[in-house]
Amino acid sequence: MSYNPSNPLIVQSDRTILLETASEKFEEARDALSIFAELVKSPEHIHTYRVTPLSLWNAAALGHTPEQIKAQLEAYTKYALPSNLLVDIDDFVSRYGRLKLVAEDDVLYLVSEDEALLEEVARQRQVQRYLLERVGPRRFRVDREQRGFIKHALIRVGFPVEDLAGYVPGAPLEIAVRNPTLGGKEFGLREYQKEAVGAFWAGGTTQGGSGTIVLPCGAGKTIVAIGTMDVVKSHTLILTTNITALRQWRDEIIDKTDIDPDMIGEYSGERKEIKPITITTYQILTYRKNKNSEFVHFDVFNRGAWGLIIYDEVHLLPAPVFRAVANLQSRRRLGLTATLVREDGKEEEVFSLIGPKKYDVPWRVLEKQGFIATATCSEIRVPFADEDLRLEYALSEQRQKYRVAATNPRKLEVLTRLLETHKNDQVLVIGQYLDQLDEIAALVQAPIITGRTPQAEREVLYEKFRRGEVPVLVVSKVANFAVDLPDANVAIQVSGTFGSRQEEAQRLGRILRPKKECNEAHFYSIVTRDTTEQEYSNKRQLFLTEQGYRYQIETVI
Repeated sequence: MSYNPSNPLIVQSDRTILLETASEKFEEARDALSIFAELVKSPEHIHTYRVTPLSLWNAAALGHTPEQIKAQLEAYTKYALPSNLLVDIDDFVSRYGRLKLVAEDDVLYLVSEDEALLEEVARQRQVQRYLLERVGPRRFRVDREQRGFIKHALIRVGFPVEDLAGYVPGAPLEIAVRNPTLGGKEFGLREYQKEAVGAFWAGGTTQGGSGTIVLPCGAGKTIVAIGTMDVVKSHTLILTTNITALRQWRDEIIDKTDIDPDMIGEYSGERKEIKPITITTYQILTYRKNKNSEFVHFDVFNRGAWGLIIYDEVHLLPAPVFRAVANLQSRRRLGLTATLVREDGKEEEVFSLIGPKKYDVPWRVLEKQGFIATATCSEIRVPFADEDLRLEYALSEQRQKYRVAATNPRKLEVLTRLLETHKNDQVLVIGQYLDQLDEIAALVQAPIITGRTPQAEREVLYEKFRRGEVPVLVVSKVANFAVDLPDANVAIQVSGTFGSRQEEAQRLGRILRPKKECNEAHFYSIVTRDTTEQEYSNKRQLFLTEQGYRYQIETVI
């Protein structure tokens, strides 16, 4: 291929890809890259992506071939593609599915058409322990109880297995989507939601039944789950992030299906109900009396005849739950998330134990179609309030530096200005540090929700906010996830959890529900200039930049 200066990509032999943001082809190239590459950094002019084995395996699981991936790179590259990267794409994409798990007469086998490959992986120590005996040149018998563990071991040695061993049906459950809803509104799955359900279900074959659906906050991941329950029609266990989310799930299921409310159980700190549909939280599942004791409530996974297990916000799945998940490979498993990014780096565990990415729609695509609000993102950089605080920052240890910068009192001036600008809007003020939030709540005379707020009081305040009786709500990170506040259209972030990309995405997600009138939202992040907080802010913005959001930068003198 000859040099093409109008193209936006520079593809390098170390598997990194540089994307020029000024190019007319920037957006279409970015959307193409998101399928098979991971965003590394995104300053103003050049974004850096990296092609990894996991990013290619996710692309392979979505049905993309090496030829399609190379064709996308060819379409947007300035220079000839490095030959070693082309070989890597062929190699890694072809590795997915060369090994398969199959079940015959209730016996589990690891099989491959490639006898040499099977011999190679069987000699790997971390795989060996899960193989019982060789029963032919192309198959090993595997302990059924170790199905999840061998899947994880195989991805660790570089050959992700395609699991075709099928699922137990679970106890049957008659459930159907209702139209209109119980509340009297017209209801039906949108086209992309139907596609997501179809991609997961795969006609009920062994090709479906486990995997992750990636949709933006506000795009109706709960509706996808309800649609999946409608096709699976089996007892279902739902894992959520907190008790507020648990009860929102319960309300949605009652409103949008014909299920008897008495068939839905809450398994929480307050109630311990096991019903045909049981909703619980990660917090209760990971509870134990001390760090050396057993997890008290892990048996909930085995106390029901589950045919489907739904993991809400699967990128937050606590590491201890992976042990339980590894033993649940015979159950259908649906992961829901806005981002596959995990701050603990355990994306491989999600891939192997919940399942690969089955469906993905970029945020900007749904925004253009009006299914989520159009969002404007702004970063406002402020100086320290005075020289004494600047000196305190300079003399602080690294971790303390972040807190000094994040709680800079100068932010309050900007916050007051923004609240005046948006006095007719529904505003969430979100932060990390409780003393800072207490000060803000007193200053702007707004109610506050933190981990200290009793659940009953939280629900009252959320409902008042939904009705417009409370125009400004100050919230800590307890409101990051799965809190449905559809009329919130402004979020002001005064502090965050260091460089957490997933938190940035979730906080923006609080305001992306489509609006009835003006379908616009504003997301502000106030940071202290020339500090570690500004550096962390750049990291936090990575995921949203990959989705097509750009931050307007304002510097306060």
